[in-house]
Amino acid sequence: MMLRVAALQMNSGTDPGPNLDALAALARDAAAQGAQYALSPEVSVVFAENREGLRAVARPWEGNPAIARCAGIARETGLFLHLGSLAVALEDGRFANRSVLLRPDGSVAATYDKIHLFDATLPGVREYRESATYAGGDVAVVAEAAGIRLGMTICYDVRFPALHRALAVAGADLISVPAAFTVPTGEAHWEVLLRARAIETGCYVIAAAQAGRHQNGRTTYGHSMIVEPWGRVVGALGGEGAGVLVADIDPDAVAEARGRVPALANARRFSLSVNPTGAL
Repeated sequence: MMLRVAALQMNSGTDPGPNLDALAALARDAAAQGAQYALSPEVSVVFAENREGLRAVARPWEGNPAIARCAGIARETGLFLHLGSLAVALEDGRFANRSVLLRPDGSVAATYDKIHLFDATLPGVREYRESATYAGGDVAVVAEAAGIRLGMTICYDVRFPALHRALAVAGADLISVPAAFTVPTGEAHWEVLLRARAIETGCYVIAAAQAGRHQNGRTTYGHSMIVEPWGRVVGALGGEGAGVLVADIDPDAVAEARGRVPALANARRFSLSVNPTGAL
């Protein structure tokens, strides 16, 4: 059974209202093109300028108005609508970077909190601590979407092959990568990482990206992409502005790729011996 999927590329700003309006328009476009599943980028609802800006607009999970609006969009379009992520306010003052899969009736099928947080000190750049703002998740998630098994990740997770392998072993056929990649890292690593994750797992990979210059002053790489299990890019958008990328995926291609290179089946457990002196 073929499944038509859509990556929704956005240029989210600091006000949830216009962002959700833009998401609704893109979802309608995807549905008009026959998509059954549509993925939006990381931080679709609001791309805040700083932590204080995020606190001003982010809401707790219960009664969250953005989720209610997205549920309405799912019902209107008949899509499995996958909100790539939004910030959910937590009791400790931090936020969960949460991905939300909605069924066509507007009910929540699954949620996933981003596991890997970007904490780094970059040469010539101030220290960056995502963990100061967000609480990392600790549960990997595979869910059903339009008859296919979906493994859920968010942005920086793409650099951690073990997570993707676990999703594939658990039965994922399609792995979602909603993202807001910077331009330098996007130019260097975006396509390579997406194709590598597809090849290693034998899964389709769908990546919906933020793109262009944002109200918060940041510029994101864009280039939303869909990759098939053999590692071929079946479609991609450019680096500026919003858009809809649609492709048909075939679950049989997952079994075929894994049969040709059975890396998941052939993997073995092993121990590690470290000899710091180099002596035999």
